[in-house]
Amino acid sequence: MSEKLQEKVVRYRQLTEAALQKVSIKEGIAEKERKIAEDFLSMARNYLSDGKHFKEKRELELALAAFSYAHGWIDAGVRAGFLDGKEDDRLFTLP
Repeated sequence: MSEKLQEKVVRYRQLTEAALQKVSIKEGIAEKERKIAEDFLSMARNYLSDGKHFKEKRELELALAAFSYAHGWIDAGVRAGFLDGKEDDRLFTLP
């Protein structure tokens, strides 16, 4: 396995875990939007779990893709206004 790929897998996993720890559901949104936000977070957690599984199996390309998708779900939720990224422009693409 490529050392560069291994480093990316570690970096994207850490980025995604940090984003999940920081993000929360936006205050004051309607119930329908809250359900959407919960779905965004659920998808992110599921992809994070998949990434960990693939990493354990040494399928690093799949792990990197899963971690990237996980972060993408979080980032999209922040960008769409369902999730609160706490103004962190390092972890999120802010609206």
